[in-house]
Amino acid sequence: MADDLLVIIPTRGRPQAVPEIVQAWDDTGATAHVLFAVDTDDPELAAYKKHAAALKGDGRVRFTFGKRRRLVGTLNQQAVNAAKTYRFLAFLGDDHRPRPAAMPWDARIRECLSGGPGIVYGNDLLQGEAMATAVAMTSDIVETLGYMAPPAMVHLCVDLVWVAWGKGMGRITYLDDMVIEHLHPAAQKAEMDAGYEEANSEQQVSADSAAYYEYRDDGGLEADLVKLRKLVAEAA
Repeated sequence: MADDLLVIIPTRGRPQAVPEIVQAWDDTGATAHVLFAVDTDDPELAAYKKHAAALKGDGRVRFTFGKRRRLVGTLNQQAVNAAKTYRFLAFLGDDHRPRPAAMPWDARIRECLSGGPGIVYGNDLLQGEAMATAVAMTSDIVETLGYMAPPAMVHLCVDLVWVAWGKGMGRITYLDDMVIEHLHPAAQKAEMDAGYEEANSEQQVSADSAAYYEYRDDGGLEADLVKLRKLVAEAA
């Protein structure tokens, strides 16, 4: 069904990504709903609003404009709200692009997650299986934990958490042939801009790394896994 999967895309400073992502939906035959979450203080706000007006008739596409909460804060706010109405939730960065395949990528997500609580991710052509830089999960995971990513993190390391959740609950699928390409400067597929500079600054790397290790090693991860394993057991 077209209305059971929502892809949340927090975006800032990259309005040009909107038509590119919509084109990727068209090129791949995707029917999933997509939500562009835009900050009201974005310097490119006018351009985002212009895209929103142009896409008003596209039933797949929605925009939300709100206070800046950074990537994790925005993702969590939108995911918690959407978990009430969508069976599956996904995150893509505004620099991810799904690529065509024999079976549409969103159909594969639905297929993989239809059996109960779980997490699925594809090949971003950069980190591969090591990191879920784009991810999909059943919405009951978000409802159980109260977030889609640990709120102590701002931008980085959440892709490691998603892999840890999936492995820890025994319900994770990596699809090497489902390509959701990450057009990142680290892969020489994008130019550095203000967003990349902020997210990958020494200060942000240090803060998010510290938050990740604290979550992983000081009981946060294990507490979440207890909840997720219970969710899996109850769904069996």
